[in-house]
Formats: sequence, C-alpha cells, structure tokens
Amino acid sequence: MSDLAVIGCGNLARSDDGVGPHVVRALAGRELGVRLLDAGTDGMAVIYAARGCRTLILVDASRSGAPPGTVYEVPGAELENAAPPALSLHDFRWDHALFAGRRVYGDAFPRDVTVLLVEAANTGYGVELSPAVAAAAQQVAERVAQLVRQRLQ
Repeated sequence: MSDLAVIGCGNLARSDDGVGPHVVRALAGRELGVRLLDAGTDGMAVIYAARGCRTLILVDASRSGAPPGTVYEVPGAELENAAPPALSLHDFRWDHALFAGRRVYGDAFPRDVTVLLVEAANTGYGVELSPAVAAAAQQVAERVAQLVRQRLQ
C-alpha cells in the first residue's frame, strides 16, 4: 500500500456533487500504486483513509458561483475547518476531517494535502454529471495522475 491516498468526496445521487467519486472511478483502471477511496459524504472515512499517508489528494464539488466545470487546486491547509460542536457526525465533512485528523493523529496525518474542487452546475437528484463537470472530471483525473507521478518520484 502506498503512502499516498486519493479520496473522492461527494454524493453520487446528487448529479455534479458526485464528481469526486467519478474521478476516483476514472483512476481505478490505472495502475497508480496509491490508495483510492470513494468516501462519499463520510468525513470520518477521510480521516481513517488518510492516516499514515505522507500525501493526500482530495477531489470534491464546489458551489462558489464560478462557471460550471471550473477547477480549483488548493493547498489543503487553506481549507481546513473546525467542525462546529455537535452530537452527530452527519455534518462532519472532509474539511473538518483535515482539521481533526491533524489533531488526532499528529505526524501520522499527511501534511502534503492538495484539494481539487470542480464547480458544480447541478446538485439536484440524478446520477449523471453535467457536460461541463464531466469534462472537468476527466481533466482532474489527468491532473491527479500527474500529481501522483510527481509525488512518487
């Protein structure tokens, strides 16, 4: 198992929100030699999958108002976010996982974190990506493969 993980986040039943899992599926056929995980909407799965890795690459949808299919590549440290106090983990997202994982696992949690966000056009019910997001998903899969090759050299 590699010390690099690629995690796709999002809900496959909410159209473009499922872009992260779609990218992970696109990468599954390649022999990258890394951990691949479709974390869905489970922020805790992100913590567990990232533990022990040196490098983490996350892919998810965003809704910032930019044109659909716009891709953002952001250092994870810029997106870490403390979760509000709650009794339920249903709202515990990957940005909370980055914050909590570092505190829970310390040096066993990756410091090299890259987040690729794809601007969604449609997050209504459906299993297909919109055309702009489907095209961006392919671009993101290529970028992730490039990042993996760079990190594993």
